[in-house]
Amino acid sequence: MTISRIAAVDVGNDAVKALFGKLDAELYIPNVIARDLEDRPVIGIEELNEKDPLENIHIKVHSPALKENNVIYRVGSLATKSNNSTELDPGSSKSEEDQTLVMLFASLALDAVEGTSEKGFKKNNQVIDANYTLGTGLPLREVKEGKDVGYRSQLLGSVHQVEFLVTPKYQGLKINIRFDEVKVYPEGFAAFVNLVMDNDLNIINKDLIDKRILIQDIGGLSTDIAVIRNRNVDDDKAQGFNLGVSESLEAIREEIRTKHGVELDSRRDVVDIITRKNDRNHIMVRGSRTSVHDITDRILLELAKKQYRFLRNVWQRNSQTEICYFVGGGASVLKDYLKALNNNLDGYNIEFFEDEKESIWMMSNAYYKLISDFVRKHTKQEKKDEKQPASSSK
Repeated sequence: MTISRIAAVDVGNDAVKALFGKLDAELYIPNVIARDLEDRPVIGIEELNEKDPLENIHIKVHSPALKENNVIYRVGSLATKSNNSTELDPGSSKSEEDQTLVMLFASLALDAVEGTSEKGFKKNNQVIDANYTLGTGLPLREVKEGKDVGYRSQLLGSVHQVEFLVTPKYQGLKINIRFDEVKVYPEGFAAFVNLVMDNDLNIINKDLIDKRILIQDIGGLSTDIAVIRNRNVDDDKAQGFNLGVSESLEAIREEIRTKHGVELDSRRDVVDIITRKNDRNHIMVRGSRTSVHDITDRILLELAKKQYRFLRNVWQRNSQTEICYFVGGGASVLKDYLKALNNNLDGYNIEFFEDEKESIWMMSNAYYKLISDFVRKHTKQEKKDEKQPASSSK
């Protein structure tokens, strides 16, 4: 009997956040890839296995779901050091990008290689067969367009292989990934589930359960505003916008390069500059601590104004809304600007998660709750079906 491991994976535009098994493992990988050669040069090759695999993900990916198959990639932190690194572009659809699949497969392969036998996966020489029951999601806009169906079917029924090349500890291992089930959830609904339910889908926030709520999820490339009524997402009222924080982060990165001659590796570096606790909005220029507050403030305030307009327009069409929750990595970046705008303008009842990790991990936590509940119900039904013939033969 094959053992299927639970995986809840949020392929965010900034990073992949993944939870596995009985919450016994989690992964956070910057969503950056770079095409590469099979035998990448490594300084101090004899010490390769002393390095952190997550900082040195170097893989070859084979899957019928990919438009470009059998391509070699640097992934995550390693990719940010390449001149040809790519992050998802504004306007792109998450469900139609090879990068989404590469990041998904990479995270599953990294989970599979650790403690393979304890997970019940079979290993034959250098090949590991790994089965997963996957919970993941797509922006509301893409689900409304029906793209979740094609995305799910790409994953089911095929074998997807990740081969580790020059990666510490895992070099030479091949992971064959199969999906026993794939559930693709709309991101807005997932955020609602996470707000009101625990890991067993018991209601933990009774004050919210029957309220009319907006959930504004600000991502890297898009913004979704889910309208929650009667414990469900109102599909007709839900709105998706092709605007996230990525373009603004790119603008900040470019202006820092132009004004200060400092080349930042990726958008991730910009996020770090504007969110870290110490020395926020400062960079080092030729060894001197330098403020970039003027750049970040101007660009992020402009974006916050656009996000606030989205909120105002959706709230006007749903006038009986009681509260709006801002979630996602973009909400963490824009929190102070949105709060200031709201205090000076309309004074809507809005809420943020002060714990940035909770906001950033909200989607993967929600997918975990939903896919775990699916597995529980499915297992219960299977046991019931097994007992059925025995009882009827009496």
